Amino acid sequence: MKRLLILEDGTIFTGKAFGSDRAVTGEVVFTTSMTGYQETITDQSFNGQIITFTYPMVGNYGINRDDFESIEPTCKGIIVKEHARLASNWRSQMTLDEFLKSKDIPGIAGIDTRMLARKIRSVGTMKGSFVDEGADLDHAFDQLKATVLPTNQVEQVSTTKAYPSPGIGRNVVVVDFGLKHSILRELSKRHCNITVLPYNTDAETILNLHPDGVMLSNGPGDPKSLPEALEMIRGIQGKVPVFGICLGHQLFALANGADTYKMRFGHRGVNHPVREIATGRIDFTSQNHGFAVAEDSINHETLMITHVEINDGTVEGVRHKAFPAFTVQFHPDAAPGPHDGVHLFDEFMELMDAWKEID
Repeated sequence: MKRLLILEDGTIFTGKAFGSDRAVTGEVVFTTSMTGYQETITDQSFNGQIITFTYPMVGNYGINRDDFESIEPTCKGIIVKEHARLASNWRSQMTLDEFLKSKDIPGIAGIDTRMLARKIRSVGTMKGSFVDEGADLDHAFDQLKATVLPTNQVEQVSTTKAYPSPGIGRNVVVVDFGLKHSILRELSKRHCNITVLPYNTDAETILNLHPDGVMLSNGPGDPKSLPEALEMIRGIQGKVPVFGICLGHQLFALANGADTYKMRFGHRGVNHPVREIATGRIDFTSQNHGFAVAEDSINHETLMITHVEINDGTVEGVRHKAFPAFTVQFHPDAAPGPHDGVHLFDEFMELMDAWKEID
């Protein structure tokens, strides 16, 4: 069955439908990852977005039990050049088409994804809709233009109740803004006793758990839509070590007087080179964000920039000058992606140990 992708600038792409047959509208973005489509689709940072895969074939190794980043993905749809109907991998348990049908996520194949990515790079991300062939396009475009994308994205993906991931080591609280399971995996590898809390948990509740450290997770949307998180961060910093990733990085910067802005098309992929300023070390990183911290807004008496993106100079990491706290824009948990930045979890462990000795 044919399926159309329409964009708010009037562009129409025609392709073949797979996955769910649901009509959807969302923000159309692109990712340059060559592998890791299962992790990408189940990453809650893609909440409400239609994901364009620039790699030409997607689905060829199927879906397995090990690579989920969340149980219930909330992306709106996926766009591919070629959809592999057969999966060939010893770990595969179902095809991509079967998985998308089970999660009610539609897909469209046969699209010139290179042209679509170039358009997004040129004019920026934009709203788009999947519509069936034969639909009233004038009406579909009117509906698309009238659609207001939600701003409560973190509320949609964060856990509503606290839950533990028991361990025998350091006591770590993870504030869930839409976390990836790979963050929990990395903490568990280091034997941490983990408690995951909802995004709107206050500072007093966190501190009453007597954590050795607090992790601010990744998540979707505009960090300025979470004023309660800024109050929480101000309430815990200086009292416990803090490590923030992606959205957690942006929220930490906002809580300390910096500003954020929406990028034209964001960073989404696993090949983004990042320089650590102090050492000159270059890490290739996994990234997924549409907002960034404005460099000229940072108070250098409070925060120190630790990492920058080599291609465009984006702020990729900060450290507090007075408190034991640091954050990065990229994903050191690297799922999917290279493991160059995984050492930051070890630095977090060392920071917690050093703070306990001082405290």
